[in-house]
Amino acid sequence: MATLAAESTASATLLNDFSLQVATVNGSGSQSSNLVLLRTLFQMGIPISGKNLFPSNIAGLPTWYTIRASRRGYVARKKEIDFLVAMNAETAREDVAALEPGASVLYDEPLGLGKQRSDLTFYAVPFDKLVAPVCPEAKLRKLVRNMIYVGAVAHLMGMEMAEVERALRQQFKKKQKAADLNWAAVRAGHDYAEANFPQPDRCQLQRMQATQGKIVIEGNAAGALGCLFAGVSVVAWYPITPSSSLCEYLIDYLKKYRRTPEGTATFAAVQAEDELAAVGMVLGAGWMGARAMTSTSGPGISLMSEFVGLGYYAEIPAVIFDIQRVGPSTGLPTRTAQGDLSFVATLGHGDTRHLVLLPGSVEECYSMGVAAFDLAEQYQTPVFVLSDLDLGMNHWMAEPFAYPEQPMNRGKVLTVEDLQRLQGDWARYRDLDGDGIGYRTLPGTDHPQAAFFTRGSGHNEKAQYSEKASDYQANMDRLRRKWEGARAHVPAPVLEREAGGAVAVLAYGSSHPAVEEALDQLREEAGLEAAYLRVRAFPFAAGVADFVRRFERVYVVDQNRDGQMLGLLLADLGAELGLRLRSVKHYSGLPVDARSLSSEILRQEAARGR
Repeated sequence: MATLAAESTASATLLNDFSLQVATVNGSGSQSSNLVLLRTLFQMGIPISGKNLFPSNIAGLPTWYTIRASRRGYVARKKEIDFLVAMNAETAREDVAALEPGASVLYDEPLGLGKQRSDLTFYAVPFDKLVAPVCPEAKLRKLVRNMIYVGAVAHLMGMEMAEVERALRQQFKKKQKAADLNWAAVRAGHDYAEANFPQPDRCQLQRMQATQGKIVIEGNAAGALGCLFAGVSVVAWYPITPSSSLCEYLIDYLKKYRRTPEGTATFAAVQAEDELAAVGMVLGAGWMGARAMTSTSGPGISLMSEFVGLGYYAEIPAVIFDIQRVGPSTGLPTRTAQGDLSFVATLGHGDTRHLVLLPGSVEECYSMGVAAFDLAEQYQTPVFVLSDLDLGMNHWMAEPFAYPEQPMNRGKVLTVEDLQRLQGDWARYRDLDGDGIGYRTLPGTDHPQAAFFTRGSGHNEKAQYSEKASDYQANMDRLRRKWEGARAHVPAPVLEREAGGAVAVLAYGSSHPAVEEALDQLREEAGLEAAYLRVRAFPFAAGVADFVRRFERVYVVDQNRDGQMLGLLLADLGAELGLRLRSVKHYSGLPVDARSLSSEILRQEAARGR
């Protein structure tokens, strides 16, 4: 029987607008059950997002998977949990204690949670008793028992069972026996809930039409597709959470789509001994003319620093995906942050400035994955794509990705015919066009004037070793000129919202969904209209300064302690415009939520009047 919440805390029905959290143990097989729930809601046309909070070990520690349903299309993390499935004895009481009054809890009966609070609704389910007749083989029960809560939740929330079955069979599409076994467990959970919990929960679902034509994908899979369509042919990497799945997805795609009719691979994928070796291989391949990439996270970026400096100074194309996690040092490997921004922007000793792309959606993980290779070859330099764990490893809705319409931009590459026409009047690092970008040749170009050598030490415009002060300074000025020119070619900022008041918000990356929801909260709950500019790359386009100049106060959202985007803006915009900037920071390791942002902006606004 359900234990009902106190009458004073009863709340209205949450129709297609709630957060469901499943608290289990890592390695218990709950991922399949959670994805069945996620897919079911998506198939019912309800906007969803799925976020996995997992430990940095193989098995045995607590894990939480949160599904958000939002009829308004919000996909950021919701701060409050409306329905908890408590399956982990270690965290169950703490999880229940953290809930807001009126929430619901479905739990494994032996946990005895029903009397912990009087302001919640509890549903006790005897999982072991229900799974035993469904799964006679004891070894499999640990995995199958999770499907019991799928069925129980489906009944309580009014899920369409035909869609539950369709989602389940999609999950086990190549394993008919496993699908049948798990479906039997779902039915057992549903039938028990139907018999024992006749009243529907306040969290209810109703079919919508908001997901038609959309897909659900992780950011790392989207980034891998971008690399594939960009024409990558060399992948060198070293596994590290949360970036590993990007190269794993990419290698699977390459094995499927990059083979000759005879089955010969037309790509090279190498798991290196460490991140330093991986980026070295990428730079070597880029120098040879291949489109090459690696993916890593903060600790790997630290190791790559010296080679990245070589790529900047010798001017070698490379693409580096940084799927950020919490630092410093090992930090929290399975938590999210935007903590590498200022580090990556100038990675390397001496004066270095890199091109950094900042995707704010899985669509942009794909499109910027494509664009990064063009920019790397156009500007002959390493290009970083900064995603993070939240965007990279979690499930997001998206429109289907567009096939690239433009041909590859290989940049200034001289052919044999070009060299013959120049008659020897060519220098690798000479700025003929005034954009700071020299012309290059690829090793193997059959001409005596083609370049077969590059260096990371001091050099003149002919790539000859030089320690002359004038050569060094001319080279560094040209590199700065090249970087400045990229402002016009990196992805431009997007004016997401216009407003005529004194307040604006500037954000980037995975903060975008939370910012959009927070702006609605500010308008609807406090009457505060704010404009919003989403920055998508560094160096900043001219439009960033123009935007800041229009407002008295611009709140800069960072998912790091030190306000790294704010710091880059202050350095770029100067003191006068910098006085207009305010900092809104979130650095708990959890994905940023809208309520935290709107509350902090209102706090700072109120403080002005004191």
